[in-house]
Amino acid sequence: MALYVEGLSKGVANGGMAQFQEMMRQQLESSMHDELEKLLDTTTGAEREVSKKDFGGFKNLFHRFLQVKGPSVEWIKIQRPPEDSIQPYDKIAARGLPDNVANSLNKLVVVKLNGGLGTSMGCKGPKSLISVRNENTFLDLTVQQIEHLNKTYNTDVPLVLMNSFNTDEDTKKILQKYTHHRVKIHTFNQSRYPRINKESLLPVSTNLRMTGQNAEGWYPPGHGDIYASFYNSGLLDQLIEQGKEYIFVSNIDNLGATVDLHILHHLVSQPNGKRCEFVMEVTDKTRADVKTLDGGQNVIQLETAVGAAIKCFDNALGINVPRSRFLPVKTTSDLLLVMSNLYSLDAGSLNMSPKREFPTTPHVKLGSSFTKVQEYLIRFESIPDMLELDHLTVSGDVTFGKNVSLKGTVIIIANHGDRIDIPAGSMLENKIVSGNLRILDH
Repeated sequence: MALYVEGLSKGVANGGMAQFQEMMRQQLESSMHDELEKLLDTTTGAEREVSKKDFGGFKNLFHRFLQVKGPSVEWIKIQRPPEDSIQPYDKIAARGLPDNVANSLNKLVVVKLNGGLGTSMGCKGPKSLISVRNENTFLDLTVQQIEHLNKTYNTDVPLVLMNSFNTDEDTKKILQKYTHHRVKIHTFNQSRYPRINKESLLPVSTNLRMTGQNAEGWYPPGHGDIYASFYNSGLLDQLIEQGKEYIFVSNIDNLGATVDLHILHHLVSQPNGKRCEFVMEVTDKTRADVKTLDGGQNVIQLETAVGAAIKCFDNALGINVPRSRFLPVKTTSDLLLVMSNLYSLDAGSLNMSPKREFPTTPHVKLGSSFTKVQEYLIRFESIPDMLELDHLTVSGDVTFGKNVSLKGTVIIIANHGDRIDIPAGSMLENKIVSGNLRILDH
């Protein structure tokens, strides 16, 4: 990209590097503005107005991106949160529940972030439509959870889905199946932002169409977009008019994130006379939380996180909840856990089996042969008994027969060209299974 800045040499001489950098930023923002206007000119009507609002948010984020200096996080400045700003869940639950729980529930809206596709697990369409337990999809389980609340407490808690341009059409088609459920379901779309070229810092796309290669030039900008998109949709105003005051927000693939009445009561009741405007659930990390990212990408996409808004609210509070409330399904390794006998299904909610002696979940790592859901399902005649499992690693061409039991630490590695079939009824406890089917004590 060539930049021509009038008076450049004079600016550097008089103001130094800081002024030069500011002139560069202004030039980049001006160029971005012009390119976005060109994109808007490729459409008309309602699509143009929606895109214009989206671009307003994108320009703000692009401005922040250009202002960043140095590392994104300066760890030396990170300090412990103020005392009492994070409280244990047991302390919150100890307060008990009032008789008028229904009053609080009638002020609540459940918002599920439904913008993701199932491509990471080899599936087409919205991730929320993948079957995860007894032929129930993520969306099925979510509807069951809220319907159970409404029936139990005679309330009217609605479900709101924040879709993306990737998931909106398919999701709306499937919503017809819930017509007779006791849940009002609403949808709105999150923003559509342009991916930008790493070199030029200008949009990759040349028009607003979502066809062909041009479709790769657009992305939904993360869950932090919920605030602007919810407001821009007009749905937020409608719900406020209906007397709704609180929203519970979580990813639709987090099967542990259900409405907790104790946390809701704590939020509504304003303990100590302080109005708490924002509650974030936090939980202790485990080995499963360390993941890596691939580098060398040629494009940049700017995103925000929903939790980053915590600084915008008064008396924000973190609640240290049990790990069971954080049960995301991002990979088939996660899927194996939620499909197993580690959990029981009750009114759409997954609960850790009382038969498991330890409150933590096993660490499961399935190899590349299990990445796609269809391949994963073929490799298990039935899901193994995992009640006493601590760690499972599987690599290579491995299949499991019916009624297999896994206990302790189990490592199964099929070398290239080898295949391992775990026979039906096998019990592997603290075992390493090698490529030639030798079973050794661990």
